[in-house]
Parts: sequence; C-alpha cells; structure tokens
Amino acid sequence: MYGWHTVTAALANPARVIRRLLATENAARRLADEGIVSPVAPEVVRPSAIAERLLPDAVHQGLYLEADALPSPAIENLPAKDLVLVLDQITDPHNVGAIFRSASAFAVTAIVTTQRHSPEATGALAKAASGALEHVPLVSVQNLARGLAALKANGFMVVGLDSEGESDLSALPLKAPVALVLGAEGKGLRQLTRETCDHLARIDLPGAIKSLNVSNAAALALYVASRKIAGGR
Repeated sequence: MYGWHTVTAALANPARVIRRLLATENAARRLADEGIVSPVAPEVVRPSAIAERLLPDAVHQGLYLEADALPSPAIENLPAKDLVLVLDQITDPHNVGAIFRSASAFAVTAIVTTQRHSPEATGALAKAASGALEHVPLVSVQNLARGLAALKANGFMVVGLDSEGESDLSALPLKAPVALVLGAEGKGLRQLTRETCDHLARIDLPGAIKSLNVSNAAALALYVASRKIAGGR
C-alpha cells in the first residue's frame, strides 16, 4: 500500500496488522508533525527506494506500507441494514478503488466481490480508495449467485443495475436492506447474476451519453438508493 491517505488510514486502523513502513525523510517528518503513530518504526529511505517497489506511474507521496489483509466477513453474517454493493467481475483496480471511496462516503455496509476476476485490495486499488478500505468491509465469495441468494435469504432486496432495466432506479420502492449489483463495463451483469436479482433497474440520464463509467454509476446509484431508503423511513 502506498500514498499518504491510504497509508495513514491503515496506520489508524487498529484492525490492521502492520508489518513494515518505509517513509522518505519529508514524509516521516510530516507523520511526526501530525502526531500519526505507527505500530512499527518507519524506515527512513530515499524516494527511489519506494519507487523501485512500485509501477512507474505510482504516486507514493513518500509512504509505502506492508500490512496483512483485513479479515473478510462471511456474507451470511452481514447485518441486514442499509446498503450493500455487489461487484460482478469488475477487474479494473482504479474503478474498484473509486467505488470503495464512494461506498465509504455513503456508509455502505460492505462490498461483495468474487474471489476470481477481482483485483486484490492493495496497490492501485488501495491508492484509488484513498483510505476507504479501512472503513468498508470487503466480502469475497466463490460463487456470486450463491452469495446473492444468501443476501436474499437475509432479507436484502437485490437490485441489478442494467441499462436495459425495466424501471428507473429512482422509481423502485426501495426499502433497506438493499444490495445494488454492478457489472463490468462493456460486459455488464452476467446472465445468472441477472436472473438472481429481484429487480433490474436503469439510471435514466437526460444527456446525449446514456452510460457512465462504472465507478460514476456506482456513486450515482448509491445517492439515488440512499435518498429513497431515507425517504421511506
């Protein structure tokens, strides 16, 4: 993990097991000035010592962290409240990271992904999430259809986002708990995923372009759904 917000959020999370922290001289001074304490002493290194561990375009801001992954709760144990996001084989780490950031902003209960065809919660994903990995639990399931069935058995209304959905998301009678399911750009939701959803909904847009980047669509869907749920309470 790298980047200021990503690393400092992980350091502040008591559930994180921190293994190693590399910091440039400037970053180490800033940590001290802001009173940010690490469970392990930072190793002060030159910026090149961090850069050589990352891809060429990675912006590390002087911090590099090695830590254990956070525990993944079982999908059957998710509390039946508010909103859950389900990602159907969205593989781009920047998109998934941005989705985590929106999920944190809307107090999403958890994000569900598949064990395969999903990026690891490290590196570019963690940087794009800007600390949100510490606030939104990540649930990994082997079979998404069975995972959705478990959510439905726990009382969740499962709504798939699809440009050809039968109704606009804002027109659905949403009542918590709700699971919003998003598919990969281009491919959309897989057939079995679509068949498992209670509803397929679209997001009507007034402009000439009728589709959004999946992370933008997630943010908009969360806004619409959270307003509908809050209005129904």
